[in-house]
Amino acid sequence: MTLYNLGTLGSTPIVQNNFNLNASEPTDVFQFKITSGKNINLSLTDISAGDDADIRLFRDANNNGVLDNFDRISGLVSNRGSNQDDAINFKTSSGTYFAEVSRFAPGSSGSVSYDLALSATAPSGTFPLSASFSNLLPKEFVLGNLSGDVTRTGTVSNTNTTDVYNFSLGTFEGVNIKLDGLSTDADIRLIRDFNNNRIVDAGEEIASSTKSGITSELISNINLSGDYFLQVTEFSGNTNYKVTFDHFTTPFA
Repeated sequence: MTLYNLGTLGSTPIVQNNFNLNASEPTDVFQFKITSGKNINLSLTDISAGDDADIRLFRDANNNGVLDNFDRISGLVSNRGSNQDDAINFKTSSGTYFAEVSRFAPGSSGSVSYDLALSATAPSGTFPLSASFSNLLPKEFVLGNLSGDVTRTGTVSNTNTTDVYNFSLGTFEGVNIKLDGLSTDADIRLIRDFNNNRIVDAGEEIASSTKSGITSELISNINLSGDYFLQVTEFSGNTNYKVTFDHFTTPFA
């Protein structure tokens, strides 16, 4: 196990690119602190083709500065199959934390490469509402090029504050996006990652809908071809949701 101390994590993402795991070093651990209640955002991306890596988040429960068995009693894990992106978004209090990246099959030969981004943004329920959104863009749910209407369901909560959907539109295609089926408040925003760094930079938010309460959220008339990320984010408490991508062709087709 290799330990990296990242210091205090804040809203500016820390990016750890081109890291490798192998048979002799199957695990990397990134230690960091947050100084107040935050949403911790972890994004594990660009896992090498044909490989698999997972990410876990632990708190230093006994405050000894070491990731030990006591800390491993509880934690969060993202262990999606193959080389799909993994993500953890967790609302929590100040303290010391460990993000552990490990091989799915630690005894196998060869190496696994990956990129990791970490940030700590304003906790859910913060005003302005945009402050609560994660600024990382893992491809958690890949819809591909929209050629018809698509509906997905999910849940956001304090242990999964954000879900991220990735999709694209072709020429003469558009989409309306609706979030409903809420039992507590949740919001959406649409991102174009123009520089492909998998981080939400200034000017990359295309639209958002942040109505209060359980009112449906709507982003309408998106009709420029390209690649998009939609974030569904908790504002207050645990809620199931339904998100509908209403595909249409433009009158110029």
